[in-house]
Amino acid sequence: MRPQTPLLDTIASPADLKSLSDTELVQLAHELRKETIDAVSVTGGHLGAGLGVVELTVALHAVFDTPHDRLIWDVGHQAYPHKILTGRRERIRTLRQPGGLSGFTKRAESEYDAFGTGHSSTSISAGLGMAVARDLSREKRNVVCVIGDGAMSAGMVYEAMNNAGAMDSRLIVVLNDNDMSIAPPTGAMSAYLARLVSGRTYRTLRETAKQLAFRLPRFWKDKAARAEEFARGFWTGGTLFEELGFFYVGPIDGHNLEHMLPVLRNVRDDGEGPILVHVVTQKGKGYAPAEASDDKYHGVARFDVVTGEQSKPKSNAPSYTSVFAKALVREAEIDEKVVAITAAMPDGTGLDLFAQAFPRRCFDVGIAEQHAVTFAAGLAAEGYRPFCALYSTFLQRGYDQVVHDVAIQNLPVRFPIDRAGLVGADGPTHAGAFDIAYLACLPNMVVMAASDEAELVHMVATATAHDAGPIAFRYPRGEGVGVELPEKGEVLEIGKGRILREGSRVAILSLGTRLAESLKAAEELETFGLSTTVADARFAKPLDRDLVIRLASSHDVLITIEEGSIGGFGSHVLGLLAEEGLLDRGLKIRTLHLPDLYLDHGKPDALYAAAGLDAEGIVKAVFSSLGSEVPVVPVKAGE
Repeated sequence: MRPQTPLLDTIASPADLKSLSDTELVQLAHELRKETIDAVSVTGGHLGAGLGVVELTVALHAVFDTPHDRLIWDVGHQAYPHKILTGRRERIRTLRQPGGLSGFTKRAESEYDAFGTGHSSTSISAGLGMAVARDLSREKRNVVCVIGDGAMSAGMVYEAMNNAGAMDSRLIVVLNDNDMSIAPPTGAMSAYLARLVSGRTYRTLRETAKQLAFRLPRFWKDKAARAEEFARGFWTGGTLFEELGFFYVGPIDGHNLEHMLPVLRNVRDDGEGPILVHVVTQKGKGYAPAEASDDKYHGVARFDVVTGEQSKPKSNAPSYTSVFAKALVREAEIDEKVVAITAAMPDGTGLDLFAQAFPRRCFDVGIAEQHAVTFAAGLAAEGYRPFCALYSTFLQRGYDQVVHDVAIQNLPVRFPIDRAGLVGADGPTHAGAFDIAYLACLPNMVVMAASDEAELVHMVATATAHDAGPIAFRYPRGEGVGVELPEKGEVLEIGKGRILREGSRVAILSLGTRLAESLKAAEELETFGLSTTVADARFAKPLDRDLVIRLASSHDVLITIEEGSIGGFGSHVLGLLAEEGLLDRGLKIRTLHLPDLYLDHGKPDALYAAAGLDAEGIVKAVFSSLGSEVPVVPVKAGE
């Protein structure tokens, strides 16, 4: 049964908030929180972050004139309440479902989504661009960026703030502090001070004092500036942001509309320079299970609203992430030079287990992938064996460092690449589609892909032993296929694949976890009289040249398959065959990969099937290469 929300039921768009009293806005926030909890209990998704910004969302849409005023939510995890208020309430229970609403802000979805965000720390850069465009066009509008304290650890944020402060362009940044607690609010006095310093009277007096100070001798001018900075820093903690050129306001209680609304109105009405408003909130606010365990309620499956119990399906097979983590711990028990690095994702990458076992050898550098990669390079340069564990989509953010600081110097940094391939409900911003293409083109780089969880254990051992240069190994999100795990990983020969099934007419060369589908396809092809070889490439770089040449020379059809974009493994195989002149002998070859587009969110299995990367798709590709349709009735071998 859905919650009773009489006031929320009257809201069709943010314009309807303008007629509500401040007391009614408090009631609206209460109902919006109930609706958010109920909606996410049906679909799953990012719950804690959204509950933490319910009052802030109401306040921003009540005070500012969206969508004319631009509102940018950094990352977008917290945007579900925003979506409910901006005309998407009827679809909110389609969140992250095939054909439904995105779990992040998305420009194509609504005019209220000013900028698409799925990765963190981009909002201030985008907002500054919009502010400058406004100024160039001589328009009048506010640009508001909401960014979390975790996202503030990324260097891109400070690049943007430094640029904004130097340009003195009108920009409003709301720092949503829900964990770091830079300076916790101190009740009524804090709220009073925030309202005071955000008002025009204080700003005018402050600017007048600055003008007077410029007329003083240099010594006294410096003293006056330091005194003013110290006074504001003492009361509000805003010295860092002031140094970057932002006028700092806060901290204020992000769950108290009585405190927030007058401050935001003051900020809205004062149209000068960049301003940072510091609000302190609580993840999961208003829902006891989420308040008690904000880490477990950051991203949730469907759950029971009353008990908070999540309905996660149980699997007999361990997840690839846990297999990696346990294998790395075993290697670290033997080799004290093994160290691990994560960029604010210890749980997601499994390195929380490593940190428990070896707290001095595990480093969480925050949301700072560029730094993580070069930090790992520094460790490698001093003889350590660093494992820089990142999601595929986030490794993209450190690509220059991979090239310049790791590959060019041929430093043995190990890159465990989690969430390789499609990731389901998080959609295109989180899909690990490109790492094969962007890593396998680099000199000195070794690129592996695990076909199952046992192979992943071997690849952890291989990476540990590989000191000749950088090495990466990719594996998907979710559970393995249930194979027996080895007690100890085997060090694989670099650049050598393996054959799992021998045939004579069709060869399927798989990279990664499409191997199970390749074996299914081989079984079906046999029923049509097509004897089929199945090989696990293991390495995208270096290619197993002997294996590729053998398959191409002794079969009529060669199919490559990978969970990556065009330009990856299949392209390297084609290049080798062209170089060896094997394309001239009439070999029929098809390279199966993800389509050349950004796939929307949906179940990974369904998306892979739609992309032709399942057993049925492989069989169709084989018959297409032979110039025919898949027969309706199987035939016997030899017919």
